[in-house]
Amino acid sequence: MAEAAAVVAESLAGYRARAARAVLEQVVLPGEELLLPEQEDGEGPGGAGERPLRLNAGARSRGRVVCGPGLRRCGDRLLVTKCGRLRHKEPGSGSGGGVYWVDSQQKRYVPVKGDHVIGIVTAKSGDIFKVDVGGSEPASLSYLAFEGATKRNRPNVQVGDLIYGQFVVANKDMEPEMVCIDSCGRACGMGVIGQDGLLFKVTLGLIRRLLAPDCEILQEVGKLYPLEIVFGMNGRIWVKAKTIQQTLILANILEACEHMTADQRKQIFSRLAES
Repeated sequence: MAEAAAVVAESLAGYRARAARAVLEQVVLPGEELLLPEQEDGEGPGGAGERPLRLNAGARSRGRVVCGPGLRRCGDRLLVTKCGRLRHKEPGSGSGGGVYWVDSQQKRYVPVKGDHVIGIVTAKSGDIFKVDVGGSEPASLSYLAFEGATKRNRPNVQVGDLIYGQFVVANKDMEPEMVCIDSCGRACGMGVIGQDGLLFKVTLGLIRRLLAPDCEILQEVGKLYPLEIVFGMNGRIWVKAKTIQQTLILANILEACEHMTADQRKQIFSRLAES
C-alpha cells in the first residue's frame, strides 16, 4: 500500500512539474503547475534551472508575469484551471515574463472588466435595466449609462432589445455592471443595436480569433457581401446584410469557419462569389 502511494505521489509530482516553455501551444490540464527557467540558467526543461513560475517581481525574476484566462495564482505559483492550449505573449520591452493564458473551447462566459459584450434586455427595475450577457447572473445597466441620457431625456430601451456595451464592474463578489459610454461620455458605437439582423452564438475561442488584427476570415467575408457586424466577447455575434438570404449565409459561414481549413474556406467563398 505504501509503495502504491509512493508511486502515485511520484507520478503526480512529475505531472505538475512541467516547464512553461516546453508546453507552449500544447494541451495543459487543470491542476498542473507551470515551471519557468531562470534567466541566467541555461539548463534544459526539468533540470536544475527549472523552478515553479514566480509571479513576484524580484532581483532574480525574468520579469513581470501576467496570468490570463485558465491560469490562477496560488501564492507564488501558477496553476492551470482549464483544459486547453497554453499561449504566451512576449512583452513589448523584451525583458522576459509576458502574458500566459490557456486557449480553451469554452462557451460559458465569465464577465471581465473592460470586455465589450452583446446583451439582451430582460427586465426593467426602476432606473436599472437587467441585461442577459450569458453569464451566471444578469448584468445591471443604468438608464444614465447612455450618451446624452439625463433624468428627463431617458433612452428608449425596451425589454428584448439588444445592447452593445462594456463592463465597468466585474468580479466574483459583485453583480456585473455595464455602460454604453466610454470614459469621456461618448457612445463610440455602443448602445441599442438595430432591430433587423441576426444574433447567434459561437465559442469564445472563435470570437478571439475573429477579433485578431490579421484575421483572414473577416477579410474574406467582407469581400463577399456588404454587411454590418458586431462581435461580443461573450460569444455573441450580430450580423446584418442587404437580404435575409445573405444574412443567413454569412451567419452559417462564421459558425462553420471554426472547423474549416483555409483551403475549404476559399472553395466556399469562390462558389458563393460565382453564384
